[in-house]
Amino acid sequence: MLERYEVETFLTLADELHFGRTAERLRVTTGRVSHVIKRLERRIGAPLFARTSRVVRLTPIGQQLADDLRPLVAGIDEAVARAVDAGRGLTGTLRVAFLGEWTAPVLLRAVALFTERHPDCEVEVREVQLFNSRPSLLDGSVDVLIAAYPFDGMATGPVLLTEGRALAVPAGHPLAAAESVSLEVLADHPVVQYPAATSLGFKRDRTPEHTPSGRPVPRGPAGNTFSEMLSLVALGRGVLPVGEHTRRYYPRPDVAYVPIHDAPPIQRGPVWLETNTTARVREFVRAAGDSVVRPPAPIRTAGASHLP
Repeated sequence: MLERYEVETFLTLADELHFGRTAERLRVTTGRVSHVIKRLERRIGAPLFARTSRVVRLTPIGQQLADDLRPLVAGIDEAVARAVDAGRGLTGTLRVAFLGEWTAPVLLRAVALFTERHPDCEVEVREVQLFNSRPSLLDGSVDVLIAAYPFDGMATGPVLLTEGRALAVPAGHPLAAAESVSLEVLADHPVVQYPAATSLGFKRDRTPEHTPSGRPVPRGPAGNTFSEMLSLVALGRGVLPVGEHTRRYYPRPDVAYVPIHDAPPIQRGPVWLETNTTARVREFVRAAGDSVVRPPAPIRTAGASHLP
């Protein structure tokens, strides 16, 4: 069994590939580093590093050992950090936000459990819009956001909410009376677009440029907020793929929501800036996952008719 200092010395040298820099980082002598590595190599029974007067590099066995050890060490460090946080108790302020009315109940359950576990940490709750959700994470005014995936360039997970997709159309639209539609109908109507600040991956998921069969999807006008986008639908400027919960949280007499029967589900959950993974953020994400209430599986009925 390897000692912690042996693992630390080996991984530091694997990163630096230089005995002097490794010794400097670990605040030991180069002789100490060399002694530890040689002892490890005797224990392994094979060289871990190839050394010349100018170059130090990992051998294939050394590279494999480094790849195997790094995630294990990271897991140990995270476990210790969680224990320290639990022992000291979390303090300070955590700023959380939700994007879309349907994510608010999920966020509030997570806040309640987090507050129960960490009563000394203040939690601020706010709502963001499509145009300022990403900037709020980047400028630090929001630590964790509950939003839909994909959310490019951010850490995400776990999934807290899954829902089917529907197509928002004007109330008097020919598709409004359909029991369900296919994604292929997007090629036949302009599709309302998300604001420019929305990530490219999200736009491709919600408002694709082509249907599954490859037909081009005409672009409609863009809105700055979700309500604006629904208003553009109501005005007949285009249709809009949305989550099925929109029917409940955004009921409008001038907009109809028609299920899309061949679209993958939408997933929603915590989103945060990777470089802002603080103890507060880690524990809130953990509480969010623990607070999920799994709904019963839907009952599917046979004999439904669909429009292509």
